[in-house]
Amino acid sequence: MRWLGVFFLGLLLASASAPLDWYPDEMRIRLAQVFGVADYEPAPMSHAPVDLDPEERCPEDFLGWRKQQVIDGVQIEQSAACVVDNPHAVAAFVKGTNRVSQATLMAAGVTADAVEKGADLDGDGDPDEIHIRLEVVELNGGSPESREPTTQYAVAPGILPGFWVFAPKTFGMATENFESAKAQPLFKVPSPTIRVEQGDRVQITLENSHYMPHTIHFHGVDHPFLDANGEGNDGVPITSEMPVMPGSARTYDMQPRQSGTMFYHCHVQVQVHVMMGLQGLFVVEENRPNNFVQTLNLGAGHVRVRSAAVAEGWDREYDLHYLNVDSDLNNLIQKYNDPRLITEAMHRRYNITQAASEYFLLNGRSFPYTFRESLVVADSDEKVKLRIANGGSEGIALHTHGHKATITHLDGVAVPPVAQLKRDVIWIASAQRADLTLQTTDDGLNSYGRGVWLLHDHQEKGVTTNGISPGGNVSAIVYNDYLGDDGWPLTFGMNFDPFFDPAYYQGKISVWAQYDPQNLFGNVSSDGLAWRPLMFWLGCALAGLCLVVLLGRGLKR
Repeated sequence: MRWLGVFFLGLLLASASAPLDWYPDEMRIRLAQVFGVADYEPAPMSHAPVDLDPEERCPEDFLGWRKQQVIDGVQIEQSAACVVDNPHAVAAFVKGTNRVSQATLMAAGVTADAVEKGADLDGDGDPDEIHIRLEVVELNGGSPESREPTTQYAVAPGILPGFWVFAPKTFGMATENFESAKAQPLFKVPSPTIRVEQGDRVQITLENSHYMPHTIHFHGVDHPFLDANGEGNDGVPITSEMPVMPGSARTYDMQPRQSGTMFYHCHVQVQVHVMMGLQGLFVVEENRPNNFVQTLNLGAGHVRVRSAAVAEGWDREYDLHYLNVDSDLNNLIQKYNDPRLITEAMHRRYNITQAASEYFLLNGRSFPYTFRESLVVADSDEKVKLRIANGGSEGIALHTHGHKATITHLDGVAVPPVAQLKRDVIWIASAQRADLTLQTTDDGLNSYGRGVWLLHDHQEKGVTTNGISPGGNVSAIVYNDYLGDDGWPLTFGMNFDPFFDPAYYQGKISVWAQYDPQNLFGNVSSDGLAWRPLMFWLGCALAGLCLVVLLGRGLKR
């Protein structure tokens, strides 16, 4: 019994002094608390220099996409953000891909039939026949030829969950070039905002280029249940029609009579397909003469060509589309290459009732990328129109720092003036849309003055990325004189470099690492604990000796 006791004493000494990175995180923390800080070191230590490898905050605008310009007669507003949509595509979507020059079409990267605009039926100076063709694109999917995702679209540094999106009909490569796996700029999350004019005769053709069946349901948009041929027109397989099979096409017909901010999404296995990204805003603009609207706004964001009705009452317009992502679902397309296995995993084994979202997106990005391309930029004494859609499975409590916005429309329906509320936290339910007017009058009510004011979901998990903050759907309302020439906000707080390093969202960089030179937050180190390796090996030797003695005695018996 004496030798057995010595054996367990040796094990205890070895366990207490073993390198703590041999243990699971929970046990490592507990042992560090019981036996002292030992060699348990957060990475990096709070006082240690951090070897950062941040991405570039604002890629240089070599092609001049941000500037105000006229392309094929279309006047395109300046966009102040770091990263903006291709203005040639904007011009093609305004004028019609069948009505622009070949040079504009080539620079846009879309086909001549992507957004066709036809006759002026009512003689008011703008086309009233619109035909939009959409495909289905997979982003961050798996490949048997590479361990890395293909057609890569990062929502934040180093974070690439899988997506499916509706996209305009394009030509050429799915990636930027032959040497890059990064998705070309036309392929973005969420699916593009669709804009048409009240009374337009609209056809939308889904050319299903994907390996799964899909449909399009026009949520809140005025459309008949059956089209003129007696075929289903609601996009719902269980009630109106069969889904569009891979390699097939389906055209939906409508002539919306009511204006407003609506929604569209796939209605096949909605608990999966909608959350994979097959969703977008659908805006029906009020009818006005000479009203060429920006039919597609890629990935939402700044509307660089406002409709005539919006230009009458607002100085700027932004589309803001929120989405939450459960990586257990979205990353299934990275685990398999066989569509049958993906279908089985998504439609039979994945259970949305057990979902837990890790990523929270605004216009397809999480912080800090939201500061690149999803800022709401304004000047003093302006009226800014915000069209907001919550495409996620959870409600959002949208908070505007420094401002109180007025709710003018809900689900595409105007709120009577006497019932319009002015709020700095606005609840938007799943699939709900809200139109807000943001007035920048510095009166202490509408605005508190110029600055860089955060705009975010006030449910605290919404401002994290896989639980790490700052992240999620954090954006900002930024006044022009608080923007640098490159479009980056002039902030007075923390250095953004750690947030642009993928290691930060892997939990490898302390948020305070750059800001604690006096070690105010404490130090975790192994200083003065050089005895621990000796104690570890002594404990192992003692336990081993006892084991030999005990085994020897057992054999003698």
